[in-house]
Amino acid sequence: MKNFAFIFARGGSKGLPGKNIKPLAGKPLLQYSIDTAIASPSIEYVFVSTDDDDIARVAIESGAVLIERPAELATDLSPEWLSWRHAIEWAESNYGQFDGFVSLPATSPLRGIIDVEAAIKQRKDANADICISVTPASRSPYFNMVKHTSDDLIELVIKPESEVTRRQDAPEVFDITTVVYASTPQFILNNYGLFSGKVTSIEVPKARAVDIDDIYDFRMAEAILQGEE
Repeated sequence: MKNFAFIFARGGSKGLPGKNIKPLAGKPLLQYSIDTAIASPSIEYVFVSTDDDDIARVAIESGAVLIERPAELATDLSPEWLSWRHAIEWAESNYGQFDGFVSLPATSPLRGIIDVEAAIKQRKDANADICISVTPASRSPYFNMVKHTSDDLIELVIKPESEVTRRQDAPEVFDITTVVYASTPQFILNNYGLFSGKVTSIEVPKARAVDIDDIYDFRMAEAILQGEE
């Protein structure tokens, strides 16, 4: 089975300017995803799709294949799914047909090779269209998440069939993470959205599921990395 890994990194970032190549514990953020993809036994090629010259330089220096993303696919309003399609078509045109599409967002630098390999295997074993990564949620719509009612009161987002007095009694829920997405070119080219097909998942511990959106996430990731030294 031929798997290609893709990293999608735009130049514009409002939450943390320049975050995709901002140095994290000594190396550009983007390089963490590239290094993990290159080290994953099931990955044959690693591609970086970007519209930014500086990101492109780091991608090439780190050993990835560059895909020049069109400007219309790199705005704040551009759905990433369309960038996935563009990258698949480019890779097939230049590197031939492949079986597995793996997206490794640059904003999840703490993922492990084990997560990449597990997602590829789980998608295949479950005969699913896509495998996403999840991590245990800190809050639950059954227990401590509420919404306003029409009479200006509040109620649980999801009302349980019986009274829930302990968190342990509520159904287990998870947050979707950006650690890894494993799918197929055919599913992405012929559908639109993660949940438009059969979805399975792998569970990733919180320590590897940090998604960097702002400086606070960045500092958390840095603290975790420094603690491992």
